[in-house]
Amino acid sequence: MMARALSDDLRIRVLKASAAGMSARQAAGRFGVGVSTAIRWVARARDGEPTPRPQGWRRPSILDAHEVFVVALIDDRKDVTLDEMVTRLSTERQVSISRSALGAWLRGRGWTFKKSPHTHWSRIGRMS
Repeated sequence: MMARALSDDLRIRVLKASAAGMSARQAAGRFGVGVSTAIRWVARARDGEPTPRPQGWRRPSILDAHEVFVVALIDDRKDVTLDEMVTRLSTERQVSISRSALGAWLRGRGWTFKKSPHTHWSRIGRMS
């Protein structure tokens, strides 16, 4: 379970106390926040960053630059496997990525693949 973000009001009070001459450690003790948190807030405020950073930011993938190529692979052959896509990315684009990372990237963009058997599951017959 992730910890909740502390309120902006609390951050402002710690920063005002620090600006009034109180050390970050003293402000942390007075307002009940962690010493390292208060020190980090004060240091960032001195660097011109008084507001919190956004949470949940997604790092860009190396595949974002090759999205057109990946979509073209899928359009060329609908039954292309992840292993084949990883191999083609490695040989043609010099992109080193794992099969699971490629699958996660595709799922994040709405590409899902379901295998469908050639005959209905309730029918009697050879499935291979």
